[in-house]
Amino acid sequence: MRPEQLDGSTQLYGIVGDPIAAVRSPEVFNAMFLQRGINAVLVPMHVGEEDILSAWAGLSTLRNLRGLVITMPHKVRLAAFLDEVGAAGQLVGAVNAARREPDGRWSGDMFDGVGFVDGLRDQGHDPSGWRVRLLGLGGAGAAIALALAQAGVARLLLHDPDTTKRDMLCRQLQAAFPAARITTETAPGEAVDAVVNATPLGMKSTDPLPFDPAELPRETLIVDVITKPEITPLLQRAIDTGHRTHSGKHMHLGQARRVAQFFGYELD
Repeated sequence: MRPEQLDGSTQLYGIVGDPIAAVRSPEVFNAMFLQRGINAVLVPMHVGEEDILSAWAGLSTLRNLRGLVITMPHKVRLAAFLDEVGAAGQLVGAVNAARREPDGRWSGDMFDGVGFVDGLRDQGHDPSGWRVRLLGLGGAGAAIALALAQAGVARLLLHDPDTTKRDMLCRQLQAAFPAARITTETAPGEAVDAVVNATPLGMKSTDPLPFDPAELPRETLIVDVITKPEITPLLQRAIDTGHRTHSGKHMHLGQARRVAQFFGYELD
């Protein structure tokens, strides 16, 4: 939808986060709305962590606000504000999308994990039977851990500086998926099929690498969930060391399709 086409019947969607400049949802959703002649627009909303309570108090009362995409650092806090949270959101304690229901209530769920696995499969990577090391267990990372367990990984190694959160998630996932081996410990010299960076490291050019691909076998798939830049310093290092890589673009497109379906649309 072009600005000159906005009118009093336009349905509003937004993406809430801090920072907000790197998000891709506005370009993806607005292209869909324009292509299909849908009278709707999705706008970026820069809300600091300390302001999310007051922002939600206002946003949730806008009667033409149909839904929100939620990015860091709000995925955990906003889950607590909703009237209903889906199964994935409940397990990981976070949501990345919320919608207004016909009765005015707000429901949400977490689609980062299933979008991540969709993105892997779209690129010919089926994680069933894989051994995966996952770094970072924030809202997105926890959702990725859940989706990988659902996808049938054989072994999942969880890493996060918040050891209490890490250990709790490990216990929950191991109980829910007893066929997988889910742990926080890495055996010396243990090989894995993929290492996933779900930390924020790489959003800034000055960030240190979350790990050095040079220390891993060449056949290990190096995965980053950051979307901008698409080739993060980690992925560039992996390219330089001859490793296969998988960028955050694929996860974003996967979860965008899932969120669009949650909002009632089909994204090409």
